[in-house]
Amino acid sequence: MSVGLGLPIGDPAQLLSWARRAEATPFTTVALLDRLVFTNPEPLITLATLAGATSRIRLQTEVLLAPLHRTALLAKQAATLDLLSGSRFTLGIGLGGRDDDYQAAGVDLRSRGRRLDAQMATLRRLWAGEPLSADVGPVGPAPARAGGPEVLFGGFVPAVTERVARWGDGFLGAALPPQHMDGLFRNVEAAWSRAGRDGRPRLVAQVNAALGPEETLDRARRELHAYYSPGDHVEHVVKGLLTTPAAIRAAVAAFRAIGADEVMLYCWAPDADQVERLADAVFGPA
Repeated sequence: MSVGLGLPIGDPAQLLSWARRAEATPFTTVALLDRLVFTNPEPLITLATLAGATSRIRLQTEVLLAPLHRTALLAKQAATLDLLSGSRFTLGIGLGGRDDDYQAAGVDLRSRGRRLDAQMATLRRLWAGEPLSADVGPVGPAPARAGGPEVLFGGFVPAVTERVARWGDGFLGAALPPQHMDGLFRNVEAAWSRAGRDGRPRLVAQVNAALGPEETLDRARRELHAYYSPGDHVEHVVKGLLTTPAAIRAAVAAFRAIGADEVMLYCWAPDADQVERLADAVFGPA
């Protein structure tokens, strides 16, 4: 099973160091979240920069809030990143639920699910080289991966499993312990089977983690709190941060046991020494 790193957003200038150091370890993927009304770097631009600084490690949005983006431009950006990275790009997609992000983008929050379904139909057509419409031609370039970059959908509602089965390559589950993620994984597999898809969906789990001195752990907790506030589950999320090698190894093993193909350790403190600490915890001797 693969293990990747979700990159911290508190100090974007450190991200090149994170990616290069991760490339030198067995980690398989680096990922970035997406918000509009927040201090995070724009994920597609940032991952394109990291693609040029690396040659092996995969690059992933975790997750891109697709309804906030113009569809034709998103198709071009994703195809370009897939092409220039040598097909190392995974487009993780989600909806989000923060009204300020949707207000800033001029998009109706209430229609986001319908908008995403329409976007996926268009993205798949454009990545296949078809014209945008009867009046507008194709939007290139062609992605390196036939049919477009790998697409994972994240979320918790039943519609997500149906989107995976209809449009996606797999599912990305976050913020749930393995015993609860197990049910989501099985629902995704069932939807995939009902849709008559070949093979099996890719299953990815995300868990928040931090390793290092107390100042690193405190920074991670503050960043988590800022990102998830305001909300009913902020304290629960912060309390769930994994901060010991034993806890991180146990989580990876538990997700492996329920069939995860990859576990993403999402990091919140910008201390780049965490790359090697986490690698030792996951890949070193127990």
